[in-house]
Amino acid sequence: MTCAGSAGREGAGVGGEGVIRVGVADDQAVVRMGLSALIAREADLELVGEAADGGQAVALVRRERPDVLLLDIRMPGMDGLQVLRAIAADPSLHGTRIVVVTTFAVDEYVFAALQAGASGFLLKDSAPDELVSAIRVVAAGEALLSPAITRKVIGLFGRHGGAEPVDGVDTLTPRERELVAWVATGRSNEEIAKELVISRDTVRTHVSRAMVKLHARDRAQLVVFAMRAGLVLPS
Repeated sequence: MTCAGSAGREGAGVGGEGVIRVGVADDQAVVRMGLSALIAREADLELVGEAADGGQAVALVRRERPDVLLLDIRMPGMDGLQVLRAIAADPSLHGTRIVVVTTFAVDEYVFAALQAGASGFLLKDSAPDELVSAIRVVAAGEALLSPAITRKVIGLFGRHGGAEPVDGVDTLTPRERELVAWVATGRSNEEIAKELVISRDTVRTHVSRAMVKLHARDRAQLVVFAMRAGLVLPS
């Protein structure tokens, strides 16, 4: 389910004592309780706060600066998309990675949430181990995007409009453009390396350089930039 790679904020949440700080935002108390209990049982995860609505979620991020926020998409007051946009608008909060946790299957929310700054998506009925893995993946600066999700998002993007200018795209080398397009298929560095018969380190190096040139904070944002610029391969 992950689009793995070492580009991005490597080592996030793993400094000091190696604990990933996590916030939970959901309007259902039972969901918050379940997620909080799941986090509490993991030695490398620390729950730093809960929020029952969008306004509380933004306040939580501003107060605690968690490494990862698990965010419900539908909440009273500010919904998940508004929370994402509020956090994206404040540069001091960009260290927090956001995983949208929802009861809804992939739909228009995915496209909007990715554009607003989400690093990944999970369904609320995901297995506990999958939820814990998601936190670790996103804290490492990777994107929680499966090929199925990226195919859906690419389809949605096509209905929203074609390619558009993206700052930095003209500075990419041909190889970097190619690998950014491969990233947009949802494949991991290892999968891309196998497809192109090159080393994983080569893929990682080119993807990392492309992220710097495009000012992409993580692979999820790199996928959005690739789609906006029309750098997309058939998946």
